[in-house]
Amino acid sequence: METAEQTETIFERIGGAQTIERLVDLFYDRMDTLPEAKGIRAMHAADLGPTRDILKRYLSEWTGGPRLYSPEKGHPRLRQRHMMVSIGEDERDAWLLCMRGALEETVSDTEALEGLYEKMAGLADWMRNKPGNPHDVRRGRP
Repeated sequence: METAEQTETIFERIGGAQTIERLVDLFYDRMDTLPEAKGIRAMHAADLGPTRDILKRYLSEWTGGPRLYSPEKGHPRLRQRHMMVSIGEDERDAWLLCMRGALEETVSDTEALEGLYEKMAGLADWMRNKPGNPHDVRRGRP
């Protein structure tokens, strides 16, 4: 009898929905309190409840957990959805500062934490949309 080799997802490895929930809550708590995050906090609505919910659903799916985001929202198109705000290196760094701290408080598996942070850092860098962004230059945009 053949058995299929199962691969544990990052979602499972970090602790599933409970960890994603705590991660997002700590992330936005940091955004609310860290002076370095004042600029990115100002980009959000006063009530972070809906935004927290969207990020929880997105991260659940992005880490290999239940598909909670795309059935309602479709393809993430994250950069396109964020074009109404100006995102440069400072905004990227502030976002990553908040996320790094939240990850360190929620993910005990060091290897999973580092891998997840590395992927998030790449995604955060891709989100930059200010003029002169190297991602746009490669695509032939000024």
